[in-house]
Amino acid sequence: IYGDTAPINGGHKKHREHTMKRLILIVLALIILPASTAFAAPATGLTDMEKLGRFLFKDKNLSYNGTQSCQVCHHPFAGFADRRNERHPATSVVSIGADGVSKGGRNAPSAAYAGYSPHLEYIDGGWVGGLFWDGRADGSVLGDPLAEQAMGPPLNAVEMAMPNRASIIDVIEESAYADLFFNVFGPDAFNNVEIAYTDFGRALAAYQRSGQVTRFTSRFDTSQASFSEVEQEGATLFQENCRACHTTDAQYSAPAPLFTNYRYHNIGVPPNPLVPLDTPDIGLGGTLNDSTQDGKFKVPTLRNIAASPPYAHNGYFPTLTEMVNFLNDNGGVTPEIDENITPLVGNMGLNESEIDAIVSFLMTLTDQ
Repeated sequence: IYGDTAPINGGHKKHREHTMKRLILIVLALIILPASTAFAAPATGLTDMEKLGRFLFKDKNLSYNGTQSCQVCHHPFAGFADRRNERHPATSVVSIGADGVSKGGRNAPSAAYAGYSPHLEYIDGGWVGGLFWDGRADGSVLGDPLAEQAMGPPLNAVEMAMPNRASIIDVIEESAYADLFFNVFGPDAFNNVEIAYTDFGRALAAYQRSGQVTRFTSRFDTSQASFSEVEQEGATLFQENCRACHTTDAQYSAPAPLFTNYRYHNIGVPPNPLVPLDTPDIGLGGTLNDSTQDGKFKVPTLRNIAASPPYAHNGYFPTLTEMVNFLNDNGGVTPEIDENITPLVGNMGLNESEIDAIVSFLMTLTDQ
């Protein structure tokens, strides 16, 4: 399983001792795990940093009770969003924590394509970039919003619930892939917990930026010539009605469109009764402590959107058709935050067949 890890550094006794422990773990894994689990999704084509991030992304031991990894809430079969929500979008709209009971307050967004989001910055009259729905991973700590975001869930009490950073680094140091951590970050990789934890975030970010997660392999990327008449109509309608927020230009050094401008808007989403909150979710306004930004949430990428229901920051819309219908005419619902609502949505004037055509186009954005 771990044949791609680095050679043992003979000059470090502690490293050798942990390596022996890991060899024992490897043997046990080969004996206990079925082949379909042990050898799934090979790490071929990845750099050492990306391979390390892949191990971290899939390691359930990075939760307090060994039941939850990053991949549980960001699964490839759900476009790197939460597969439990994807399977039951009408009743499961937020992720469940490692304790099996706690629930987050927002729908888990896709981890794919997140690495292109720039630092949170005020540009041309609005805020752009950052990660999480509210932009609080703004890039100011590590110079990388994605690495900062990756450091959050393991310590979140309603997610992976690890007690502190040291406990997370202990798990990595005792793991069967610790040699790879040494190889990537050097022989002193575990000497300083704070540095090691930021390296943990950087490695996770590297994997999420890799070709295994951020693929650009959708039909939009590879076979637009094969679009059906309805899909082509949807592409045209999308260009006419949706590109102001979900730009079809390639930006931020991406090789193809990301279908987001990384800005923030309050589109008037109603509160979701399946996400009981003590107070309304004010989104970006809470991050910035600025009431003029209340109710604004980040415009998501539409790549893999058909594979990752439900939709909106609180998962209010279980299907893509319902989401597009809402963007078309607002549906007469009462917004959770009835302030700062953007005029860019709610008045598109599309008919039912046109909405269906846009949905058909959005389904071409799923990576293969």
